[in-house]
Amino acid sequence: MTTTGAGRVRVWAPESERVRVRALGADHPMEATQGGWWQAQVPGLEAGVDYAFLLDDDDTPLPDPRSLWQPDGVHGPTRRYDHGAFAWTDDAWTGRRLPGVVYELHVGTFTPEGTLDAAVSRLDHLAALGVDFVEVMPLNAFDGHHGWGYDGVLWGAVHEPYGGPDAFKRFVDACHAHGIAVLLDVVYNHLGPSGAYLPRFGPYFSGENAWGPSLNLDGPGSDEVRAYVIDNALGWLRDFHLDGLRLDAVHALRDTRAVPILTELAAEVDALSAGLGRPLSLIAESDLNDPRTVTAREAGGVGMSAQWCDDLHHALHAALTGEDHGYYRDFAAPGVLAHTLSHAFLHAGTWSSFRGRTHGAPVDTARLPGHRFLAYLQNHDQIGNRAAGDRMAATVSSGLLGCGAALVLCSPYTPMVFMGEEWGAGTPWQFFASFPDPELARGVREGRRREFAAHGWGEADVPDPMDPATRDRSVLDWGEPERASHRAVLELYRVLIALRRSHPELADPRLDRYRVTADAGGRVLTIHRGRVRLVCNLGNEPAAVSLDAPAADVLLVWGGAEVDGRETRLGAESFALLRVQP
Repeated sequence: MTTTGAGRVRVWAPESERVRVRALGADHPMEATQGGWWQAQVPGLEAGVDYAFLLDDDDTPLPDPRSLWQPDGVHGPTRRYDHGAFAWTDDAWTGRRLPGVVYELHVGTFTPEGTLDAAVSRLDHLAALGVDFVEVMPLNAFDGHHGWGYDGVLWGAVHEPYGGPDAFKRFVDACHAHGIAVLLDVVYNHLGPSGAYLPRFGPYFSGENAWGPSLNLDGPGSDEVRAYVIDNALGWLRDFHLDGLRLDAVHALRDTRAVPILTELAAEVDALSAGLGRPLSLIAESDLNDPRTVTAREAGGVGMSAQWCDDLHHALHAALTGEDHGYYRDFAAPGVLAHTLSHAFLHAGTWSSFRGRTHGAPVDTARLPGHRFLAYLQNHDQIGNRAAGDRMAATVSSGLLGCGAALVLCSPYTPMVFMGEEWGAGTPWQFFASFPDPELARGVREGRRREFAAHGWGEADVPDPMDPATRDRSVLDWGEPERASHRAVLELYRVLIALRRSHPELADPRLDRYRVTADAGGRVLTIHRGRVRLVCNLGNEPAAVSLDAPAADVLLVWGGAEVDGRETRLGAESFALLRVQP
Protein backbone atom coordinates (compact mmCIF):
# COMPACT_ATOMS: atom_id res chain seq x y z
CA MET A 1 0.00 0.00 0.00
CA THR A 2 1.09 3.65 -0.10
CA THR A 3 2.47 3.85 3.43
CA THR A 4 5.42 1.54 3.97
CA GLY A 5 8.07 1.35 6.69
CA ALA A 6 8.35 3.39 9.87
CA GLY A 7 7.53 7.00 9.08
CA ARG A 8 7.84 6.56 5.30
CA VAL A 9 4.96 7.72 3.14
CA ARG A 10 4.52 7.65 -0.65
CA VAL A 11 1.85 8.84 -3.06
CA TRP A 12 1.45 8.89 -6.84
CA ALA A 13 0.66 12.42 -8.04
CA PRO A 14 2.30 12.74 -11.49
CA GLU A 15 0.64 16.03 -12.45
CA SER A 16 1.48 17.94 -9.25
CA GLU A 17 4.35 20.40 -8.87
CA ARG A 18 4.38 20.19 -5.10
CA VAL A 19 3.06 17.65 -2.59
CA ARG A 20 3.02 17.86 1.20
CA VAL A 21 1.88 15.44 3.87
CA ARG A 22 0.07 16.85 6.90
CA ALA A 23 0.74 14.85 10.04
CA LEU A 24 1.51 15.38 13.71
CA GLY A 25 0.53 19.05 13.58
CA ALA A 26 2.80 20.06 10.68
CA ASP A 27 3.02 20.02 6.88
CA HIS A 28 6.01 18.05 5.62
CA PRO A 29 7.36 18.55 2.10
CA MET A 30 7.59 15.47 -0.10
CA GLU A 31 10.31 14.70 -2.62
CA ALA A 32 9.50 13.91 -6.25
CA THR A 33 10.85 10.54 -7.38
CA GLN A 34 10.66 8.50 -10.55
CA GLY A 35 7.39 7.87 -12.36
CA GLY A 36 5.33 10.60 -10.71
CA TRP A 37 5.76 9.26 -7.18
CA TRP A 38 6.42 11.46 -4.15
CA GLN A 39 7.87 10.34 -0.85
CA ALA A 40 8.78 11.63 2.59
CA GLN A 41 10.11 10.36 5.88
CA VAL A 42 8.01 11.65 8.77
CA PRO A 43 9.31 10.65 12.22
CA GLY A 44 6.45 9.51 14.43
CA LEU A 45 4.10 8.61 11.57
CA GLU A 46 3.26 5.20 12.97
CA ALA A 47 0.16 3.03 13.25
CA GLY A 48 -2.74 4.99 14.72
CA VAL A 49 -1.46 8.39 13.52
CA ASP A 50 -3.56 10.48 11.11
CA TYR A 51 -2.19 12.07 7.94
CA ALA A 52 -3.42 13.68 4.72
CA PHE A 53 -1.93 15.03 1.49
CA LEU A 54 -1.92 18.58 0.11
CA LEU A 55 -1.45 18.99 -3.63
CA ASP A 56 0.31 22.04 -5.13
CA ASP A 57 -0.91 25.26 -3.47
CA ASP A 58 -4.26 23.86 -2.43
CA ASP A 59 -4.46 23.61 1.37
CA THR A 60 -7.33 21.12 1.26
CA PRO A 61 -6.16 17.96 3.07
CA LEU A 62 -6.98 14.85 1.05
CA PRO A 63 -7.07 11.22 2.25
CA ASP A 64 -4.53 8.74 0.93
CA PRO A 65 -5.77 7.15 -2.33
CA ARG A 66 -4.54 3.83 -0.94
CA SER A 67 -6.00 4.35 2.51
CA LEU A 68 -6.60 1.33 4.72
CA TRP A 69 -8.45 3.17 7.49
CA GLN A 70 -10.80 6.17 7.43
CA PRO A 71 -12.15 6.49 10.97
CA ASP A 72 -13.56 9.99 10.31
CA GLY A 73 -15.20 9.21 6.98
CA VAL A 74 -14.20 9.68 3.37
CA HIS A 75 -13.54 13.43 3.73
CA GLY A 76 -11.32 13.03 6.79
CA PRO A 77 -7.64 12.16 7.16
CA THR A 78 -6.27 8.66 6.72
CA ARG A 79 -5.16 6.81 9.82
CA ARG A 80 -2.07 4.68 9.45
CA TYR A 81 -2.82 0.98 9.85
CA ASP A 82 -0.52 -1.94 10.70
CA HIS A 83 -1.60 -5.27 9.19
CA GLY A 84 0.89 -7.11 11.39
CA ALA A 85 -0.85 -6.11 14.61
CA PHE A 86 -3.89 -8.37 14.11
CA ALA A 87 -3.76 -11.79 15.82
CA TRP A 88 -5.12 -14.26 13.26
CA THR A 89 -6.26 -17.71 14.41
CA ASP A 90 -6.87 -19.30 10.97
CA ASP A 91 -3.44 -20.85 10.42
CA ALA A 92 -5.07 -24.22 9.69
CA TRP A 93 -7.37 -22.78 7.03
CA THR A 94 -6.63 -24.35 3.64
CA GLY A 95 -9.27 -22.50 1.66
CA ARG A 96 -12.21 -23.42 -0.53
CA ARG A 97 -12.27 -23.96 -4.27
CA LEU A 98 -15.31 -23.52 -6.48
CA PRO A 99 -17.75 -25.18 -6.90
CA GLY A 100 -19.64 -24.68 -3.65
CA VAL A 101 -22.75 -22.94 -2.33
CA VAL A 102 -22.39 -19.14 -2.16
CA TYR A 103 -24.36 -16.89 0.22
CA GLU A 104 -24.57 -13.18 -0.65
CA LEU A 105 -25.01 -10.79 2.26
CA HIS A 106 -25.00 -7.06 2.91
CA VAL A 107 -23.40 -6.29 6.27
CA GLY A 108 -25.52 -3.19 6.90
CA THR A 109 -28.83 -5.08 6.73
CA PHE A 110 -27.83 -8.63 7.69
CA THR A 111 -28.43 -7.70 11.34
CA PRO A 112 -30.21 -4.76 13.02
CA GLU A 113 -26.83 -3.49 14.26
CA GLY A 114 -25.46 -3.51 10.72
CA THR A 115 -21.88 -4.28 11.74
CA LEU A 116 -19.32 -6.95 10.96
CA ASP A 117 -19.11 -8.01 14.60
CA ALA A 118 -22.88 -8.45 14.74
CA ALA A 119 -22.71 -10.54 11.55
CA VAL A 120 -20.29 -12.91 13.31
CA SER A 121 -23.08 -13.80 15.74
CA ARG A 122 -25.10 -15.26 12.84
CA LEU A 123 -22.39 -17.49 11.38
CA ASP A 124 -23.78 -20.54 13.19
CA HIS A 125 -26.89 -20.13 11.03
CA LEU A 126 -24.82 -20.10 7.83
CA ALA A 127 -22.79 -23.12 8.94
CA ALA A 128 -25.97 -25.04 9.73
CA LEU A 129 -27.39 -24.05 6.34
CA GLY A 130 -24.33 -25.64 4.73
CA VAL A 131 -22.93 -22.77 2.68
CA ASP A 132 -19.31 -22.90 1.51
CA PHE A 133 -18.74 -19.23 0.66
CA VAL A 134 -20.04 -15.93 2.00
CA GLU A 135 -19.97 -13.21 -0.65
CA VAL A 136 -19.94 -9.89 1.19
CA MET A 137 -21.27 -6.87 -0.68
CA PRO A 138 -18.82 -3.94 -0.95
CA LEU A 139 -17.21 -2.76 2.27
CA ASN A 140 -15.08 0.05 0.80
CA ALA A 141 -15.54 3.45 2.41
CA PHE A 142 -18.42 5.59 1.12
CA ASP A 143 -19.97 8.85 2.27
CA GLY A 144 -22.73 8.45 4.84
CA HIS A 145 -23.62 5.72 7.29
CA HIS A 146 -25.91 3.40 5.32
CA GLY A 147 -25.74 2.42 1.66
CA TRP A 148 -25.37 -0.50 -0.69
CA GLY A 149 -21.61 0.02 -0.95
CA TYR A 150 -21.36 0.60 -4.69
CA ASP A 151 -20.72 4.32 -4.12
CA GLY A 152 -17.34 3.67 -2.53
CA VAL A 153 -14.49 6.13 -3.10
CA LEU A 154 -11.60 4.63 -1.13
CA TRP A 155 -11.19 1.09 -2.40
CA GLY A 156 -8.87 -0.24 0.30
CA ALA A 157 -10.55 1.13 3.45
CA VAL A 158 -13.26 -0.85 5.25
CA HIS A 159 -16.33 1.35 5.89
CA GLU A 160 -15.96 2.61 9.45
CA PRO A 161 -19.65 2.26 10.48
CA TYR A 162 -19.28 -1.47 9.74
CA GLY A 163 -16.36 -1.61 12.18
CA GLY A 164 -13.29 -0.76 10.13
CA PRO A 165 -10.40 -3.05 9.10
CA ASP A 166 -9.98 -4.98 12.34
CA ALA A 167 -13.68 -5.85 12.41
CA PHE A 168 -13.46 -7.25 8.89
CA LYS A 169 -10.49 -9.38 9.91
CA ARG A 170 -12.46 -10.67 12.91
CA PHE A 171 -15.30 -11.56 10.56
CA VAL A 172 -13.03 -13.42 8.12
CA ASP A 173 -11.26 -15.21 10.97
CA ALA A 174 -14.61 -16.31 12.41
CA CYS A 175 -15.89 -17.46 9.01
CA HIS A 176 -12.83 -19.62 8.55
CA ALA A 177 -13.35 -21.08 12.03
CA HIS A 178 -16.84 -22.08 10.85
CA GLY A 179 -15.44 -23.65 7.67
CA ILE A 180 -16.77 -20.84 5.46
CA ALA A 181 -14.71 -19.06 2.81
CA VAL A 182 -15.11 -15.31 2.27
CA LEU A 183 -15.50 -13.47 -1.02
CA LEU A 184 -15.58 -9.68 -1.20
CA ASP A 185 -17.48 -7.67 -3.80
CA VAL A 186 -15.13 -5.00 -5.18
CA VAL A 187 -16.01 -2.11 -7.52
CA TYR A 188 -13.33 -0.92 -9.95
CA ASN A 189 -15.58 0.44 -12.69
CA HIS A 190 -16.49 3.82 -11.13
CA LEU A 191 -16.36 6.04 -8.03
CA GLY A 192 -19.22 7.23 -5.90
CA PRO A 193 -20.41 10.84 -6.17
CA SER A 194 -19.15 12.10 -2.80
CA GLY A 195 -15.56 12.01 -1.58
CA ALA A 196 -14.17 11.04 -4.99
CA TYR A 197 -10.76 12.71 -4.58
CA LEU A 198 -8.84 10.11 -6.55
CA PRO A 199 -8.85 12.10 -9.85
CA ARG A 200 -7.13 15.02 -8.10
CA PHE A 201 -4.03 12.89 -7.68
CA GLY A 202 -3.60 11.77 -11.26
CA PRO A 203 -5.20 10.38 -14.45
CA TYR A 204 -7.09 7.59 -12.75
CA PHE A 205 -10.18 8.10 -14.92
CA SER A 206 -10.94 8.79 -18.56
CA GLY A 207 -14.38 9.09 -20.11
CA GLU A 208 -17.68 8.04 -18.61
CA ASN A 209 -19.78 4.93 -18.15
CA ALA A 210 -23.34 4.47 -16.90
CA TRP A 211 -22.38 5.21 -13.28
CA GLY A 212 -19.78 7.96 -13.59
CA PRO A 213 -16.11 8.35 -14.52
CA SER A 214 -14.58 5.34 -16.27
CA LEU A 215 -11.26 3.92 -15.07
CA ASN A 216 -8.25 4.83 -17.21
CA LEU A 217 -6.99 1.38 -18.19
CA ASP A 218 -5.39 2.12 -21.56
CA GLY A 219 -4.54 5.83 -21.81
CA PRO A 220 -1.48 7.83 -20.71
CA GLY A 221 -0.60 7.04 -17.11
CA SER A 222 -2.63 3.83 -17.14
CA ASP A 223 0.29 1.63 -16.06
CA GLU A 224 0.04 3.01 -12.53
CA VAL A 225 -3.74 2.93 -12.61
CA ARG A 226 -3.71 -0.76 -13.47
CA ALA A 227 -1.11 -1.37 -10.77
CA TYR A 228 -3.38 0.45 -8.31
CA VAL A 229 -6.25 -1.94 -9.08
CA ILE A 230 -4.12 -5.06 -8.96
CA ASP A 231 -2.38 -4.00 -5.72
CA ASN A 232 -5.78 -3.34 -4.17
CA ALA A 233 -7.11 -6.76 -5.17
CA LEU A 234 -4.00 -8.59 -3.96
CA GLY A 235 -4.08 -6.64 -0.70
CA TRP A 236 -7.59 -7.85 0.11
CA LEU A 237 -6.67 -11.45 -0.64
CA ARG A 238 -3.31 -11.42 1.13
CA ASP A 239 -3.74 -9.07 4.09
CA PHE A 240 -7.39 -9.80 4.93
CA HIS A 241 -7.05 -13.57 4.26
CA LEU A 242 -9.90 -13.47 1.74
CA ASP A 243 -10.64 -16.45 -0.47
CA GLY A 244 -11.72 -14.52 -3.53
CA LEU A 245 -13.25 -11.41 -5.02
CA ARG A 246 -16.44 -10.69 -6.90
CA LEU A 247 -15.67 -8.05 -9.55
CA ASP A 248 -18.57 -5.70 -10.11
CA ALA A 249 -19.78 -5.03 -13.69
CA VAL A 250 -16.58 -5.85 -15.54
CA HIS A 251 -18.33 -5.05 -18.84
CA ALA A 252 -18.00 -1.38 -17.82
CA LEU A 253 -14.19 -1.61 -17.74
CA ARG A 254 -12.99 0.02 -20.98
CA ASP A 255 -9.71 -1.62 -21.87
CA THR A 256 -8.21 -1.82 -25.38
CA ARG A 257 -4.83 -3.22 -24.37
CA ALA A 258 -3.55 -6.47 -25.84
CA VAL A 259 -3.61 -8.04 -22.37
CA PRO A 260 -6.84 -7.02 -20.61
CA ILE A 261 -6.53 -6.02 -16.98
CA LEU A 262 -8.77 -8.94 -15.98
CA THR A 263 -6.32 -11.39 -17.54
CA GLU A 264 -3.42 -9.61 -15.88
CA LEU A 265 -5.25 -9.73 -12.56
CA ALA A 266 -6.03 -13.44 -12.99
CA ALA A 267 -2.34 -14.18 -13.54
CA GLU A 268 -1.33 -12.19 -10.45
CA VAL A 269 -3.97 -13.90 -8.32
CA ASP A 270 -2.86 -17.33 -9.53
CA ALA A 271 0.71 -16.46 -8.51
CA LEU A 272 -0.46 -15.26 -5.09
CA SER A 273 -2.51 -18.44 -4.67
CA ALA A 274 0.59 -20.53 -5.30
CA GLY A 275 2.54 -18.50 -2.77
CA LEU A 276 -0.14 -18.68 -0.09
CA GLY A 277 -0.84 -22.36 -0.68
CA ARG A 278 -4.61 -21.97 -0.86
CA PRO A 279 -7.11 -21.48 -3.71
CA LEU A 280 -8.25 -17.97 -4.63
CA SER A 281 -11.25 -17.21 -6.83
CA LEU A 282 -12.20 -14.30 -9.09
CA ILE A 283 -15.92 -14.11 -9.89
CA ALA A 284 -16.93 -11.57 -12.50
CA GLU A 285 -20.25 -9.85 -12.96
CA SER A 286 -20.48 -9.57 -16.73
CA ASP A 287 -23.33 -8.59 -19.04
CA LEU A 288 -21.49 -9.72 -22.17
CA ASN A 289 -22.55 -13.39 -22.31
CA ASP A 290 -19.01 -14.09 -23.50
CA PRO A 291 -17.72 -17.55 -22.55
CA ARG A 292 -14.16 -16.27 -22.87
CA THR A 293 -14.66 -14.49 -19.54
CA VAL A 294 -14.58 -17.85 -17.72
CA THR A 295 -12.28 -19.67 -20.12
CA ALA A 296 -8.82 -20.40 -18.73
CA ARG A 297 -5.93 -18.17 -19.74
CA GLU A 298 -4.10 -21.21 -21.10
CA ALA A 299 -6.97 -21.70 -23.54
CA GLY A 300 -6.95 -18.05 -24.66
CA GLY A 301 -9.64 -16.88 -22.24
CA VAL A 302 -9.74 -14.07 -19.71
CA GLY A 303 -9.22 -16.49 -16.82
CA MET A 304 -12.02 -15.64 -14.38
CA SER A 305 -12.93 -18.49 -12.03
CA ALA A 306 -16.64 -17.91 -12.58
CA GLN A 307 -19.24 -15.29 -13.46
CA TRP A 308 -22.72 -14.35 -12.39
CA CYS A 309 -25.21 -15.68 -14.95
CA ASP A 310 -28.20 -13.39 -15.25
CA ASP A 311 -29.73 -15.43 -18.07
CA LEU A 312 -30.27 -18.28 -15.63
CA HIS A 313 -31.87 -15.86 -13.17
CA HIS A 314 -34.10 -14.30 -15.81
CA ALA A 315 -35.34 -17.67 -17.05
CA LEU A 316 -36.13 -18.85 -13.53
CA HIS A 317 -37.74 -15.53 -12.55
CA ALA A 318 -39.98 -15.42 -15.62
CA ALA A 319 -41.07 -19.04 -15.12
CA LEU A 320 -41.83 -18.64 -11.42
CA THR A 321 -43.42 -15.16 -11.42
CA GLY A 322 -44.95 -14.94 -14.90
CA GLU A 323 -43.36 -11.50 -15.41
CA ASP A 324 -42.62 -10.79 -19.05
CA HIS A 325 -41.77 -7.09 -19.24
CA GLY A 326 -38.42 -5.45 -19.97
CA TYR A 327 -35.54 -7.88 -20.18
CA TYR A 328 -37.81 -10.74 -19.03
CA ARG A 329 -39.68 -10.67 -22.36
CA ASP A 330 -37.34 -13.05 -24.16
CA PHE A 331 -37.34 -15.44 -21.20
CA ALA A 332 -41.09 -15.92 -20.90
CA ALA A 333 -41.67 -18.25 -23.86
CA PRO A 334 -42.27 -21.99 -23.26
CA GLY A 335 -39.08 -24.00 -23.46
CA VAL A 336 -36.78 -21.11 -22.53
CA LEU A 337 -36.23 -22.32 -18.97
CA ALA A 338 -35.22 -25.82 -20.07
CA HIS A 339 -32.95 -24.40 -22.77
CA THR A 340 -31.24 -21.93 -20.44
CA LEU A 341 -30.82 -24.51 -17.68
CA SER A 342 -29.08 -26.67 -20.28
CA HIS A 343 -26.85 -24.04 -21.90
CA ALA A 344 -26.31 -21.29 -19.25
CA PHE A 345 -26.91 -18.52 -21.80
CA LEU A 346 -30.16 -17.92 -23.65
CA HIS A 347 -28.62 -15.07 -25.62
CA ALA A 348 -25.77 -16.82 -27.38
CA GLY A 349 -25.41 -14.95 -30.65
CA THR A 350 -29.20 -14.67 -30.75
CA TRP A 351 -31.65 -11.78 -30.83
CA SER A 352 -32.15 -9.81 -27.61
CA SER A 353 -35.31 -7.73 -27.82
CA PHE A 354 -34.29 -5.68 -24.77
CA ARG A 355 -31.03 -4.66 -26.44
CA GLY A 356 -32.46 -4.45 -29.95
CA ARG A 357 -29.60 -6.56 -31.36
CA THR A 358 -28.04 -9.99 -31.27
CA HIS A 359 -26.08 -10.71 -28.14
CA GLY A 360 -23.63 -13.18 -26.66
CA ALA A 361 -21.92 -16.36 -27.80
CA PRO A 362 -22.69 -20.01 -27.03
CA VAL A 363 -21.15 -21.93 -24.12
CA ASP A 364 -19.23 -25.02 -25.23
CA THR A 365 -20.85 -27.49 -22.82
CA ALA A 366 -18.24 -30.14 -23.60
CA ARG A 367 -15.38 -27.89 -22.46
CA LEU A 368 -16.68 -25.41 -19.88
CA PRO A 369 -17.83 -26.78 -16.51
CA GLY A 370 -21.08 -25.51 -15.09
CA HIS A 371 -19.48 -24.30 -11.88
CA ARG A 372 -18.03 -21.38 -13.87
CA PHE A 373 -21.55 -19.88 -13.84
CA LEU A 374 -23.40 -18.74 -10.71
CA ALA A 375 -27.11 -19.58 -10.66
CA TYR A 376 -29.54 -17.80 -8.35
CA LEU A 377 -33.21 -17.08 -7.85
CA GLN A 378 -32.47 -13.67 -6.34
CA ASN A 379 -29.58 -11.29 -5.71
CA HIS A 380 -29.17 -7.74 -4.45
CA ASP A 381 -29.65 -6.23 -7.93
CA GLN A 382 -32.68 -8.22 -8.95
CA ILE A 383 -34.49 -7.39 -5.71
CA GLY A 384 -33.17 -3.96 -4.83
CA ASN A 385 -33.61 -2.52 -8.31
CA ARG A 386 -37.32 -3.27 -8.29
CA ALA A 387 -39.32 -0.18 -7.38
CA ALA A 388 -40.49 -1.55 -4.02
CA GLY A 389 -37.52 -3.86 -3.41
CA ASP A 390 -39.92 -6.78 -3.09
CA ARG A 391 -38.50 -10.28 -2.84
CA MET A 392 -39.84 -13.22 -4.81
CA ALA A 393 -41.60 -14.49 -1.67
CA ALA A 394 -43.89 -11.44 -1.78
CA THR A 395 -45.64 -12.67 -4.94
CA VAL A 396 -44.70 -16.33 -5.42
CA SER A 397 -46.18 -19.28 -3.53
CA SER A 398 -44.08 -21.39 -1.20
CA GLY A 399 -44.59 -24.27 -3.61
CA LEU A 400 -42.93 -22.41 -6.46
CA LEU A 401 -40.21 -21.03 -4.18
CA GLY A 402 -39.35 -24.61 -3.27
CA CYS A 403 -39.33 -25.66 -6.92
CA GLY A 404 -37.02 -22.77 -7.78
CA ALA A 405 -34.66 -23.67 -4.94
CA ALA A 406 -34.49 -27.27 -6.18
CA LEU A 407 -33.76 -26.20 -9.76
CA VAL A 408 -30.85 -24.05 -8.58
CA LEU A 409 -29.42 -26.37 -5.92
CA CYS A 410 -29.70 -29.50 -8.07
CA SER A 411 -28.09 -27.86 -11.11
CA PRO A 412 -24.46 -28.21 -12.28
CA TYR A 413 -23.97 -24.48 -11.74
CA THR A 414 -22.56 -22.79 -8.63
CA PRO A 415 -25.66 -21.99 -6.55
CA MET A 416 -25.94 -18.61 -4.84
CA VAL A 417 -28.48 -17.68 -2.17
CA PHE A 418 -29.29 -14.07 -1.26
CA MET A 419 -29.54 -13.45 2.49
CA GLY A 420 -32.96 -14.37 3.85
CA GLU A 421 -33.98 -16.23 0.73
CA GLU A 422 -33.33 -19.49 2.56
CA TRP A 423 -36.37 -18.93 4.79
CA GLY A 424 -38.56 -17.01 2.32
CA ALA A 425 -37.92 -13.69 4.07
CA GLY A 426 -40.87 -11.33 4.13
CA THR A 427 -38.72 -8.22 4.52
CA PRO A 428 -38.04 -6.27 1.31
CA TRP A 429 -34.56 -5.25 0.26
CA GLN A 430 -34.82 -1.70 -1.01
CA PHE A 431 -32.43 0.82 -2.48
CA PHE A 432 -31.10 3.16 0.22
CA ALA A 433 -28.31 5.68 0.74
CA SER A 434 -27.44 8.35 3.33
CA PHE A 435 -25.41 11.07 1.65
CA PRO A 436 -25.00 14.02 4.07
CA ASP A 437 -24.96 16.57 1.23
CA PRO A 438 -28.61 17.72 0.87
CA GLU A 439 -28.22 18.55 -2.84
CA LEU A 440 -26.83 15.12 -3.62
CA ALA A 441 -29.49 13.47 -1.47
CA ARG A 442 -32.24 15.30 -3.36
CA GLY A 443 -30.70 14.31 -6.70
CA VAL A 444 -30.63 10.63 -5.74
CA ARG A 445 -34.20 10.77 -4.47
CA GLU A 446 -35.56 12.50 -7.57
CA GLY A 447 -33.53 10.34 -9.94
CA ARG A 448 -34.95 7.18 -8.39
CA ARG A 449 -38.50 8.46 -8.75
CA ARG A 450 -37.97 9.54 -12.37
CA GLU A 451 -36.52 6.14 -13.23
CA PHE A 452 -39.60 4.26 -12.07
CA ALA A 453 -42.12 6.88 -13.19
CA ALA A 454 -41.07 5.95 -16.73
CA HIS A 455 -42.33 2.42 -15.98
CA GLY A 456 -45.66 3.54 -14.57
CA TRP A 457 -44.86 3.70 -10.86
CA GLY A 458 -46.29 6.58 -8.85
CA GLU A 459 -44.12 8.70 -6.56
CA ALA A 460 -45.71 7.19 -3.46
CA ASP A 461 -44.88 3.68 -4.67
CA VAL A 462 -41.13 4.29 -4.70
CA PRO A 463 -39.50 4.28 -1.25
CA ASP A 464 -37.43 7.36 -0.44
CA PRO A 465 -33.83 6.03 -0.58
CA MET A 466 -32.66 8.77 1.79
CA ASP A 467 -35.22 7.99 4.51
CA PRO A 468 -33.55 5.92 7.29
CA ALA A 469 -36.76 3.87 7.46
CA THR A 470 -36.00 2.49 3.99
CA ARG A 471 -32.81 0.89 5.28
CA ASP A 472 -34.56 -0.27 8.45
CA ARG A 473 -37.30 -2.03 6.43
CA SER A 474 -34.57 -3.88 4.57
CA VAL A 475 -33.00 -5.43 7.67
CA LEU A 476 -33.54 -9.17 8.02
CA ASP A 477 -36.09 -10.24 10.63
CA TRP A 478 -34.31 -13.03 12.48
CA GLY A 479 -37.55 -13.99 14.20
CA GLU A 480 -39.01 -15.23 10.91
CA PRO A 481 -37.11 -18.54 10.75
CA GLU A 482 -38.83 -19.57 13.99
CA ARG A 483 -42.28 -19.28 12.40
CA ALA A 484 -43.75 -22.41 10.86
CA SER A 485 -44.10 -21.28 7.24
CA HIS A 486 -40.59 -19.83 7.13
CA ARG A 487 -39.15 -22.78 9.04
CA ALA A 488 -40.41 -25.18 6.38
CA VAL A 489 -38.62 -23.25 3.63
CA LEU A 490 -35.42 -23.10 5.70
CA GLU A 491 -35.50 -26.84 6.28
CA LEU A 492 -35.96 -27.38 2.53
CA TYR A 493 -32.85 -25.32 1.76
CA ARG A 494 -30.84 -27.18 4.40
CA VAL A 495 -31.89 -30.56 3.04
CA LEU A 496 -31.23 -29.60 -0.59
CA ILE A 497 -27.73 -28.32 0.26
CA ALA A 498 -27.03 -31.45 2.30
CA LEU A 499 -28.20 -33.67 -0.58
CA ARG A 500 -25.95 -31.77 -2.96
CA ARG A 501 -23.03 -32.64 -0.70
CA SER A 502 -23.98 -36.27 -0.09
CA HIS A 503 -24.87 -37.17 -3.70
CA PRO A 504 -21.95 -36.36 -6.01
CA GLU A 505 -24.22 -36.40 -9.07
CA LEU A 506 -25.93 -33.22 -7.85
CA ALA A 507 -22.65 -31.31 -7.64
CA ASP A 508 -21.19 -32.72 -10.88
CA PRO A 509 -20.35 -29.59 -12.95
CA ARG A 510 -20.09 -31.37 -16.32
CA LEU A 511 -22.69 -29.79 -18.58
CA ASP A 512 -22.37 -32.56 -21.18
CA ARG A 513 -23.39 -35.13 -18.53
CA TYR A 514 -26.53 -33.21 -17.63
CA ARG A 515 -29.86 -33.20 -19.43
CA VAL A 516 -33.08 -31.21 -19.04
CA THR A 517 -36.37 -32.29 -20.63
CA ALA A 518 -39.72 -30.50 -20.47
CA ASP A 519 -43.30 -30.86 -21.58
CA ALA A 520 -44.70 -28.78 -24.44
CA GLY A 521 -45.65 -25.93 -22.13
CA GLY A 522 -42.26 -25.86 -20.46
CA ARG A 523 -43.82 -26.10 -16.98
CA VAL A 524 -43.03 -29.74 -16.16
CA LEU A 525 -39.29 -30.42 -16.18
CA THR A 526 -37.06 -33.40 -15.53
CA ILE A 527 -33.43 -32.85 -14.62
CA HIS A 528 -31.15 -35.84 -15.28
CA ARG A 529 -28.09 -35.97 -12.95
CA GLY A 530 -26.47 -39.39 -13.28
CA ARG A 531 -28.99 -41.73 -11.68
CA VAL A 532 -30.66 -38.85 -9.83
CA ARG A 533 -33.80 -37.23 -11.26
CA LEU A 534 -35.44 -33.96 -10.25
CA VAL A 535 -39.01 -33.96 -11.51
CA CYS A 536 -40.59 -30.55 -11.11
CA ASN A 537 -44.08 -29.22 -11.86
CA LEU A 538 -44.26 -25.42 -12.04
CA GLY A 539 -47.88 -25.53 -13.24
CA ASN A 540 -51.02 -24.90 -11.22
CA GLU A 541 -52.52 -28.29 -12.15
CA PRO A 542 -51.33 -31.80 -11.22
CA ALA A 543 -49.08 -33.57 -13.70
CA ALA A 544 -47.67 -37.05 -14.27
CA VAL A 545 -44.19 -37.83 -15.57
CA SER A 546 -42.91 -41.17 -16.85
CA LEU A 547 -39.33 -41.80 -15.79
CA ASP A 548 -36.72 -43.40 -18.03
CA ALA A 549 -36.15 -46.10 -15.37
CA PRO A 550 -37.99 -47.29 -12.27
CA ALA A 551 -37.36 -45.33 -9.09
CA ALA A 552 -34.99 -46.95 -6.62
CA ASP A 553 -35.51 -44.53 -3.73
CA VAL A 554 -37.04 -41.13 -3.10
CA LEU A 555 -34.67 -38.52 -1.68
CA LEU A 556 -37.05 -35.58 -1.18
CA VAL A 557 -40.56 -34.46 -2.09
CA TRP A 558 -42.12 -31.01 -1.90
CA GLY A 559 -45.78 -30.16 -2.35
CA GLY A 560 -47.51 -33.52 -2.56
CA ALA A 561 -45.49 -35.49 -5.10
CA GLU A 562 -45.81 -39.31 -5.26
CA VAL A 563 -43.48 -41.79 -6.93
CA ASP A 564 -44.63 -45.25 -8.10
CA GLY A 565 -42.24 -47.25 -10.22
CA ARG A 566 -41.65 -45.35 -13.44
CA GLU A 567 -44.45 -42.85 -12.82
CA THR A 568 -44.17 -39.72 -10.77
CA ARG A 569 -47.40 -37.92 -9.96
CA LEU A 570 -46.87 -34.28 -9.08
CA GLY A 571 -49.29 -31.94 -7.40
CA ALA A 572 -49.42 -28.35 -8.53
CA GLU A 573 -46.17 -26.51 -7.80
CA SER A 574 -44.32 -29.51 -6.46
CA PHE A 575 -41.23 -31.59 -7.09
CA ALA A 576 -39.72 -34.98 -6.37
CA LEU A 577 -36.03 -35.74 -6.13
CA LEU A 578 -35.26 -39.42 -6.58
CA ARG A 579 -32.73 -41.99 -7.68
CA VAL A 580 -33.58 -44.43 -10.46
CA GLN A 581 -32.47 -48.01 -10.79
CA PRO A 582 -29.34 -48.74 -12.87
